[in-house]
Amino acid sequence: MQYAKSFTILILDFFHTSANLKKIRRQGWIDKLSIDKPESVADHTFSMAIMGMIFSDLENHNTEKILKMILLHDLAESITGDMTPEQISKEEKTVIENNTVKKILNDLPVSLQKQYNVLWEEYQSNTSKEAKIVHQIDRLEMALQAKIYSNDGYSKEKIDSFFNSAKNEITDPKLLELFKKILER
Repeated sequence: MQYAKSFTILILDFFHTSANLKKIRRQGWIDKLSIDKPESVADHTFSMAIMGMIFSDLENHNTEKILKMILLHDLAESITGDMTPEQISKEEKTVIENNTVKKILNDLPVSLQKQYNVLWEEYQSNTSKEAKIVHQIDRLEMALQAKIYSNDGYSKEKIDSFFNSAKNEITDPKLLELFKKILER
């Protein structure tokens, strides 16, 4: 019975850590657009999950794997916050996020730790088809949010850097087509 209680507490610790993403604001919107209360990391992840589910199902990709990667891709930010390239180097961010994800996943049973660590490492290395799709959906979702902020009246000049970043990183023809349609709306 004691094992079941500690198991439950560990799972609840993981859930609490994950739920913290609802409080973490996307730093790029704060820094570049001076938005007081921009979308949260959880908002971003939810929007990505919807995009990933639809795109993956339409293209007959491994939807479960893509959704799991999406749900894990910003998990470290529940502890570290959303760090932008202007705040920290990509190399430093990778080390911090890798260590943080390992700590967060330690609250899960070993079988899940192994499974999610493999997905995390695959996402970080960006070598598999699914990881490449998730990275591009990340940029596509950012572009969609930038367009929403643009339509809300935020400076087009300041928003252009988000569009340019997405344009440079989206290579899948169908995701690129969606990106172009976002810009047109």
